Amino acid sequence: MDWGYTNARIRGMKSRLLDHHALDTLILQPDLESLMGELEKTPYREDIVAARGKYTGLACIEHALRENFTRTFRKILGFVRQEEAEQYITIFLHRWDVQNIKTILRGKNIHVTNEEIRDCLVPAGELDEATLTELVRQPDLRATIDLLATWRIPYAKPLTEGFPAFAKSGDLSVLECSLDQYYYRDALDTVKAPSANHAMIRNILAIEIDVLNLRTVLRMIHDQVSPEDAGPFLIDGGREFDAKKLDHLLRLHSTDEVIAALGATQYRFLGTAQEPGLSPGKISVIERELERFLVRQGVGLFRRDPLSVASLIAYFWAKYNEITNIRIISRCKTADFPVEHLREELVYV
Repeated sequence: MDWGYTNARIRGMKSRLLDHHALDTLILQPDLESLMGELEKTPYREDIVAARGKYTGLACIEHALRENFTRTFRKILGFVRQEEAEQYITIFLHRWDVQNIKTILRGKNIHVTNEEIRDCLVPAGELDEATLTELVRQPDLRATIDLLATWRIPYAKPLTEGFPAFAKSGDLSVLECSLDQYYYRDALDTVKAPSANHAMIRNILAIEIDVLNLRTVLRMIHDQVSPEDAGPFLIDGGREFDAKKLDHLLRLHSTDEVIAALGATQYRFLGTAQEPGLSPGKISVIERELERFLVRQGVGLFRRDPLSVASLIAYFWAKYNEITNIRIISRCKTADFPVEHLREELVYV
């Protein structure tokens, strides 16, 4: 009965997501002001109206999207009745804690203002706005990590352990990778008990890990990083690529060879995509295709058992994709991006 109630609520929320026609209407708006006006005709109205009182232009839309995203998932957390559903929500929201910490560390590392950092945060996870604000106030990157440790926030551990390597190399990706590795290890541990719902959650997490690892492999080979130096940036727990297979990919000589080696996997589409711009040498285009694959895997769970965690997982990915699409549209409007090219940047599900 609890799953029936939860999924009835999720179906109701799904019906309010923007369809292809609504997205096309947004794409055809000539400027940001018109785009905001059109968004006021959608479920984002309340957030756009509230943001207009504080921001203008792109900042207004970004703030409205962050507020809508945060409120949506707080709402879901308020009505779920199943432990496994709560576990997945927590896993999903923890990624925003990780993303917010990364954003703060990046800001501190390049010395942007506290206000600029705050404007990029999405307080949807367990780290609330007050906590994030205090982290932003710290004078530098090390002080931020120390405050996380003082508050006994778990993310301090991988950052503290990774800090000596960062101090030596100056490469912030060392710390970001430490956070990712901790996040996925903790997430998989949370759902290790045997059950059909846990298996479904583990599967989508494993696909995420595969996608992240493929992106890392392609980047490392493109940048001619040695397998020994690249290995520590990989994440355990993937579905299709274990440590041995990843090491093999890292020892190939080009991105062309990597994509050819994926021919026997579900990622073979990277070599057969028909988009004119897609070539093994274009890492950003390949990454976009991997992101599309991941989103479609998540949203595709709407077709699975409705009395399970599937619909909840699917909704999270659908909402994330909708927010991402609106952000792409709004940013392209500021750059006078051609409409026909803009459509190619979106993921329709």
